[in-house]
Amino acid sequence: MKILSVFIFIISMSTMANSDFEKAEQLFRQNKLVEAKALFEKHLKANPNHTKSLEYLGDIAGKNKNWDEAIGYYKKIKIQYPLNADYHYKYGGALGMKAKEINKFKALNLLGDVEESFLTAAKLDPKHIDTRWALVVFFTELPGIVGGSETKAQKYADELMKLSKVDGFMAKGYIDEYFKRYTKAEINYKKAHEIGNSKTTFQKLYDLYKNKMKQSQKAEELKKKFEK
Repeated sequence: MKILSVFIFIISMSTMANSDFEKAEQLFRQNKLVEAKALFEKHLKANPNHTKSLEYLGDIAGKNKNWDEAIGYYKKIKIQYPLNADYHYKYGGALGMKAKEINKFKALNLLGDVEESFLTAAKLDPKHIDTRWALVVFFTELPGIVGGSETKAQKYADELMKLSKVDGFMAKGYIDEYFKRYTKAEINYKKAHEIGNSKTTFQKLYDLYKNKMKQSQKAEELKKKFEK
């Protein structure tokens, strides 16, 4: 009888824990991050190495721009699952965002880990689009003296082109825009918009016309056409 009681107690505790996690997931999807965080933390106390709770808590920390906290959670899950591309990508992303917000000299110490994390994710998953976008941005924006390279950025833009024409043209347009080759950027953004016709492709081309090329008429014509 005692054995049966213990068994029922264990089942009951497990059900409650799962219930907390499911409620936390629902709250996260509703963007109720404070409530979701409390439940994920509660679930994590009962299940200290629960991967999805760690990931969600990392995501919440990232949404709140608490980069050190996000880095800590993502580091744990990438160590748990070293062959998971998403976890390396998220870890590298949190490191990269921290590097953008701290002293430039301190940021230099993080750049190697950022690059390694993104490159690892890219190798683990040849079809990981977000990682290739991250590498395009990383190598484009990073000064050449510390490893930036347009050639490397174009390499990953080419890889994106093979996976998704829209992303490929958007990435090439992004590189051209960064280096102020606005006419070339226009060509690439237009191709992306012709294929995707999405809010994202519209916005990039619209912003290029209005804010970089100073062609307000083109911007408005594009907007009218898109909103039809």
